[in-house]
Amino acid sequence: MRSWLRKHPLLGRFWPALGLIAALLASSAPASGAPADEPTAEVANNATVFYHTGTRDWSAYYLHYAPTGGAWTTVPGVAMEAACDGWVKRAVDLGDATGFQATFTDGSGTWDNNDGANYQLGAGPIAVRDGQVSVSDPCGAAPDPDPNPDPDQNQARIYFSTATLGWRTVNLHYRPDGGSWTAVPGVGMTEACPGWVTRTVDLGAATELTAAFNNGSGTWDNNNGADYRIGTGLTTVADRRVVPDATDPCAGHEPDTEAPTTPTGLTAEVNGVGVVVKWDASTDNVGVTGYQVTLAGGPGGTAVADTTSTVWSRSGLEPRTDYAFSVRARDAAGNLSAPTAPVEVTTGEAPPAPAAGEPIGTDPREDPIYFVLTARFFDGDSSNNRGGSQHERSGNASYDDPMFRGDFKGLVEKLDYIKALGFSAVWITPVVLNRSDYDYHGYHGWDFYRVDPRLESTGATYQDLINAAHAMDMKIYQDVVYNHSSRWGANGLYTPTVYGVQDEQWDWYYDTPEAGREYDPLEEDAEGRPYNGDLWSTDEPTGNTCVNWGQPTGSTSPEGYRIYHCQWPSPTSGMFPEEYYHQCWIGNWEGEDSRSCWLHDDLADLNTENAEVQDHLINAYNRFIDMGVDGFRVDTAVHIPRIMWTRHFLPAIHERVEERFGAEKAENFFVFGEVAAFVNDKWNRGSVNHSAQFFTWQPRQEYSADDAEAVLEEYEHENGLGTGGQPTSDNAFLDGNAYHAPDRGRFSGMNIIDMRMHMNFGDAANAFHNGRDSDDSVNDATYNVVYVDSHDYGPNKSSTRYAGGTDAWAENMALMWTFRGIPTLYYGSEIEFQAGQRIDCGPTCPLATTGRAYYGDHVEGEVTAGDFGEVESASGAVAETLEQPLVRHVQRLNQIRHAIPALQKGQYSTEGVDGHMAFKRRYTDTAAGVDSMALVTVTHAATFTGVPNGTWTDAVTGDTVQVTNGTLAVDAPGQGNLRAYVLDTELTPAPGVIGAAGPYLH
Repeated sequence: MRSWLRKHPLLGRFWPALGLIAALLASSAPASGAPADEPTAEVANNATVFYHTGTRDWSAYYLHYAPTGGAWTTVPGVAMEAACDGWVKRAVDLGDATGFQATFTDGSGTWDNNDGANYQLGAGPIAVRDGQVSVSDPCGAAPDPDPNPDPDQNQARIYFSTATLGWRTVNLHYRPDGGSWTAVPGVGMTEACPGWVTRTVDLGAATELTAAFNNGSGTWDNNNGADYRIGTGLTTVADRRVVPDATDPCAGHEPDTEAPTTPTGLTAEVNGVGVVVKWDASTDNVGVTGYQVTLAGGPGGTAVADTTSTVWSRSGLEPRTDYAFSVRARDAAGNLSAPTAPVEVTTGEAPPAPAAGEPIGTDPREDPIYFVLTARFFDGDSSNNRGGSQHERSGNASYDDPMFRGDFKGLVEKLDYIKALGFSAVWITPVVLNRSDYDYHGYHGWDFYRVDPRLESTGATYQDLINAAHAMDMKIYQDVVYNHSSRWGANGLYTPTVYGVQDEQWDWYYDTPEAGREYDPLEEDAEGRPYNGDLWSTDEPTGNTCVNWGQPTGSTSPEGYRIYHCQWPSPTSGMFPEEYYHQCWIGNWEGEDSRSCWLHDDLADLNTENAEVQDHLINAYNRFIDMGVDGFRVDTAVHIPRIMWTRHFLPAIHERVEERFGAEKAENFFVFGEVAAFVNDKWNRGSVNHSAQFFTWQPRQEYSADDAEAVLEEYEHENGLGTGGQPTSDNAFLDGNAYHAPDRGRFSGMNIIDMRMHMNFGDAANAFHNGRDSDDSVNDATYNVVYVDSHDYGPNKSSTRYAGGTDAWAENMALMWTFRGIPTLYYGSEIEFQAGQRIDCGPTCPLATTGRAYYGDHVEGEVTAGDFGEVESASGAVAETLEQPLVRHVQRLNQIRHAIPALQKGQYSTEGVDGHMAFKRRYTDTAAGVDSMALVTVTHAATFTGVPNGTWTDAVTGDTVQVTNGTLAVDAPGQGNLRAYVLDTELTPAPGVIGAAGPYLH
């Protein structure tokens, strides 16, 4: 459930009229003052390309290009001509095409090919400056508003401040009173001095104009929708404050001619046919704005690339080839530092495809889980980073923080960090190829048969990650989605055709269709826009089922764009066939329609009662089973009826694992479902069909062989039985002090996330007592996945990451690591990362301000793990992170849990226990030579009566007690601390004190 509007389900019901505004138009917004009835201009298939020369110092400039679907010009291309100070230009006739690929060269073997990706350009005026593309004419003249101008015509001299915006390009879109608007995006403004751009406008007889400003990349300042009113004379506009008759903000300014310092510490690391180049930051009297990397060698000659980072990578180089790299720093005035001395490397062989793995196959209760959003954890390869069409609108651009930032390479590099924390399983977000405007989280699957290339790198594929984790005895749990595809359907099953118009309103979104060309997220254009030509048709397609195809609705976007029918996915428009997709919006989240209707337009609800849909999903996930993943976390499990899980999907998983890897590994392949019951009672508002524990059981009677009928029959039958008619279990409970073999005969194959404990973790004791209350209705609660907060919610359905404080976090952890279930930690919680920040706000705010912020800064540096929970060596920022109090706390908790089988797999009881959060646990497997029993109290004092006599040793302090009368009393250890007295049994001796005393466990 990752759509950013997921928490507001009712919004989805109004989408056919208004929803297009929120996501589709986010990156293009002309001034709201533009007249709604202004005629649409004809799109001319030509372009004028402006190229900035200020940081190139080439003796000549050529444009080498290929119109979409056409051939490239002959190398070196066509010569560009001088345009204005710092710019050259070239007009391009595109013929029937509406876009083209381009590179730039000096004609002598030096190239700017957009860091190896080529520039993806469209029609109209286009400015390319230091790797950034904008729609702008930086040299053009404003149109004459009056065909017969008066020699004494009025002028407006406008200065616009970019100091707090960071825009490299600024366009002025305006209309003199009584005149017409300039064509979007307006006319280019020129740099006047640092932080200011200017433009003088001839007003004719008018004395005022209406204006808005934009960066040529879809981001606008239109005075919060009111536009700006500007008169004659000199006017400044800064942070929405208009000052008429102002003084020149650049008067007396001395041009910045001081270059930045030369970067130092340049290194280049080769990995097969890839290279990562790093350097230390430069300094400048005003400020460094970026770097220019020069690559020499190989068949491509010399290439220059622009970056704002001090790390640059390139994959896919020629094998066994010499390359040299040098770097120069750049400031806002275009001054370049001297280049570094080149660093030379020789690439190796292209790595062979990794061998398929196999699951580790041990009991999943032995493995505490670390949960990461792969794209937000650690960036191992910046070349696969993608900001997407919402990069600027979201605010991510201002943080230099593309939504797709972390990757498998970064995760492989930081497995030692996760192991040093003590975790032996890693839950990662979905890996399949996604498709939406904001899909870094992975829950908008479009091609279930492909791994998203924004996560992979040379030598760091998904298979490489699985193999690397297994080599460290760590498991990979893959997040999977069966309930829904992306808003654009599922590739290979059904992809809808939408209505698109390539006019001045929509040409930024809809591309020209090309035969055989399909969506590839690595082929974004310079504005982060993916290719959408495979989705749309201006003409009504043969066999169209969408109602009112291409007809205008009565709605427009806030900017005045007309919205058309069939332009955006909807279950009620006829765009999706009912054999593959359900046809309604959810009205009752605890009703039958929650399994048969759409959650949101980003989440097209699959008809999982259809055999073709079932086969599509089963075969897709079989491929990942074959790769050796250790389990599946199932997203939105509650929105698929239980009988579809028990009849089709769960048996298919078990059968595939058993077929490939044997019965034991099939038994331990861990499937745990998200059954989102956000209430604090045992049953979700009395609806058994929507309660988490319900999904751990097999159906108790036969239903129709027709799946569509069976789901209704089961719903009605179980709803009629109610909460009192549900099965119960003692699988999680001791029989006195004795462990007994659990009865798993009625187990469905799906374990669950413990939503009840999660909802109540605002207070550890509350979570403990609520969890106990539900355990008799779960098939086996010792398999429950337990966490405090996640990528969706904090406790009590909070929209912010947990902020209860360090002591409360320590107490929650102490309980999770000793009570029944599998402790799970959301990335960064070990340092209270982003505590109190809203977890998710979609593209309405920067990711850096949310609970899904990038974590990599905290784990930069080197770390080598010993055994689980042990650090052999660490340096840099990660060394500081590993010294934080909760890190040391969770390390020791993991050491203790790994050493005591009772705390991993034991049944529990509170019989004979007098304490606030106290319990006894035992696990016995005589065939394996294990009999482990522990008495645990968290924070508070406790007394245990009726326990076996013998020697009990506390794993925290090493205190040893000889029990002769069946009673053991424990003093209160303090908040976040615990005592775990372990019985010295014939089969399993007590381990004694485990780990070193820390800030809480002492």
